[in-house]
Formats: sequence, structure tokens, C-alpha cells
Amino acid sequence: MRFADIGQQLRAYRLESGLRAEEIAARLGVSRAALYRYEKGEVIKLDTIRRLAELLKISPLSLLGIGVEYFTRPAGFQERLRQVEEHADQILQVGGAVCYQVTTEAFDGALAEAWTEFADSSTERLQARSQAEQALGLLAARRKLYQQRRPSIIGMLSEASLRRFLSEGVAAGLPLSERTRNRCKLAARSEVENVATLMESVPIGLQIGLLSSSDPGNGFMVLRGRERAHVCTSPFPADAPPSGAIGVGSITSADEAIGVHQRVAENAWRDALKGAAAASRLREILRSTAV
Repeated sequence: MRFADIGQQLRAYRLESGLRAEEIAARLGVSRAALYRYEKGEVIKLDTIRRLAELLKISPLSLLGIGVEYFTRPAGFQERLRQVEEHADQILQVGGAVCYQVTTEAFDGALAEAWTEFADSSTERLQARSQAEQALGLLAARRKLYQQRRPSIIGMLSEASLRRFLSEGVAAGLPLSERTRNRCKLAARSEVENVATLMESVPIGLQIGLLSSSDPGNGFMVLRGRERAHVCTSPFPADAPPSGAIGVGSITSADEAIGVHQRVAENAWRDALKGAAAASRLREILRSTAV
């Protein structure tokens, strides 16, 4: 068994469970420090894996990285996605309004303001604040990882998703003040303009296309590393709220799943608008969308 991998899985599922580390450690009858050592890759007994799986309400195979991993909370999914990205040399993204790794500071700034305002309006303010800070930290870790490793990215964004993004702004669906919602909408416009610029300039290792004729019903990513490839599907975009989001994300390294999603991604890339044509289309959409 690869205990470092098991430790990573354990951290992701701890976040997925919503339980605090102290609670899990107490129920297992170990110290919090011991739990953190497991997460860092210390040898863990099979019986402990079984008990952890029962506590976290998952299959023991999930902690061993076998089969399909399921996530119902954005935090657990974002952490597991970060772990997969840590070993990815190529990322194929199909669907969505942005490739988070290449978003600007405007996106993160608007998102932080929106999540903080929403948390402060919650009846459980301190817990909501903690969740927002944790979620922002996970996104920051993903961005830092990309800047350090620079995997190649081929992203196929959905025109329908981009139109919704411009209409509602960053952190869509949250009840926000008019000032904050306007900032979120302006941030969305800034991101779409940034995408158009990237399409025109085509930086090394980054290609972005536009799916204008079809809207992927369920976006996904294929991430390939030297040893393994994974398919990640998720209803949780990067700006999904830390709490209250409804859906099930999944991650698998099954060869059949990778092959099917790879073929869909290749076909989507073939049909996507690219380069100057895609950038021109985005700017048309910007002009036709009210501020």
C-alpha cells in the first residue's frame, strides 16, 4: 500500500465529512496528532482504515484509491482535485465558464468578498467564516501549484456557461448586497476579457477553445500524470459556495472512464472555436451583455 496516497485520500474525505479532526480522532480513540500523521503518510493499519471508512461513511476501497471516489461537499472535492493536480502534466477541461488556474486576481477578490459577506449574514457566523477561509485556502493552493508546475492545459469553455457567468457574476446564486453583486459581475466581465486575450495570444502550454454550438451537460476534466490518469466530474465550479451546494462530484482512474472522456474531449476540441475567431465571439458576447 502507498501510505502517502492513503493519507491524501483521508484528508480529502475528512473535509468531505464535515467533521473536525478532533471529532474523528476521538471516535477512533487516537490523538489528533496521530490523525494528522496518517494524513501525512504514516503507516496505518488495515483495521484503522476499516474503522475510518465506517466513520466517514465510505468504502474502505475509496481510502485505498480503488474504484470511484464520490464527493458531496465542495471542500472535499477541491482538496482531492488539488491532490490529483499535484501529479498532472496535462489537464483537459470540457465545460464551465473559466479555467480556474488562469483566472485573474479580480476573480479571487470578488469571490472572497462574496463569501465573506454571505458568511457574516449566517446565523452560524463563525463556522461559516471558517468554511469560507478554508475554501479560499484550497483555491489558493491550487493556483500556487499551477504556477509552480505549469502543466499544459487545454480548456473548452461553454458559451452558455459564459453567458450565465456574465449575467450573474462570480459566486452566482448567493444573496448579496447590490454593491457586492455588482463587483462580482464586473469581475466576470474582466475574466471573459482575460479569456479572450489568452485565446489570441496562446501562451505556451495553454490553449482555450469555445464550445458555441453545444453546452456540455456535465463538465469534466481529464488529468494525466506520469503514472496515472484521472477523470474528475463535478457540479461544483470554483466559485461554488463552501456550504449549501448540492450535487455529487466523482473522481476515478478507471481506464474505460478515461478513454471515453478523452474521446469526448478530443471531439469537443475539434469542433470548438479557437484563436482569433473564439476571441471575437467572446467580445461580441461582452458587447451584447449589459453591465
